[in-house]
Amino acid sequence: MAETSRVALVTGAGSGIGRAVALKLQAGGYDVTVLGRRSGELEKTAGDAKSGGGNFLVAPADVTDEVAVKAAFAKTRDRFGRLDLLFNNAGTFSQAAPLDELALAEWQRVVDVNLTGAFLTSRAIVPHMIARGYGRIVNVASIAGKEGNPTAAHYSASKAGLIGFTKSLAKELAPRNVVVNCITPAAARTEIFSQMKQEHVDYMLARIPMGRFLELDEVAALICWLASEDCSFSTGAVFDISGGRATY
Repeated sequence: MAETSRVALVTGAGSGIGRAVALKLQAGGYDVTVLGRRSGELEKTAGDAKSGGGNFLVAPADVTDEVAVKAAFAKTRDRFGRLDLLFNNAGTFSQAAPLDELALAEWQRVVDVNLTGAFLTSRAIVPHMIARGYGRIVNVASIAGKEGNPTAAHYSASKAGLIGFTKSLAKELAPRNVVVNCITPAAARTEIFSQMKQEHVDYMLARIPMGRFLELDEVAALICWLASEDCSFSTGAVFDISGGRATY
C-alpha cells in the first residue's frame, strides 16, 4: 500500500476479519479508528499496533446505535481531520434454525447488525466523503448472500441485502469519486463459528472446493486493495473470495 496518510474506520474491529484488516491497514501507514461493542477487544487490537505504522483510535460503539455511530465518526474527524475509508465488517449470526423455528427477535437482531448497521455508518460518513471528493467503502457480505444457506434465512437475507445496498450506493456515489464495493467470502474461522451448530460448519466446509476455510490474511489483502487508490474504476462490484464455491 503506497498511501502513508489515509484514515480508516473499521467496524467489528475487535476480532476476526475486522481485527486482521485494522492491523494490516495500520501497518501500511493508515490511521485507524477501531469500532466495536467490546472495548477490551478493541484495546487489544490497538495494543498490537506495528511500530512505524499509523495511529489507532479506539471507539466503542454498537453499529445499530445511530447516536453512537455518529459520535465515533466525529471522534475520528476530530482526531485525524478526515476519513478516507469505511470498512463495514460488523456482523453477527445466531443458531441456525428452520424458518418455522426462527424467532422474530433473532431475525431482527441479525438484520439490524448486518444490514442496518452498514446503512447507519454509511449515512453518517458519506456526506464527508462527498465534500472531500474522495472515499472508499468496503462492505463484508457473504457467499450466503449470493447462494443462501439452509436454516440461515436471517443471515443469508441480511447479506443479500448488503449486496443490494452496495450496488445502489455505488451508483449513487460514482460521480463523486466515492467507490463502494463488497466482498462475499466463504467462511473463515472466527468467533462467529461459536454461534453455529457443528453441522452448519460442516455444511459450509463441504461446499468449498479448496477443502479449507478462508484465512484472515487472504481476505485482508483483498480488502486493502479495495481500500486503496489503485481501486479506482471498480464500484458496485461483488468480489468473491470463496475458494471456488462461487464461480460466477
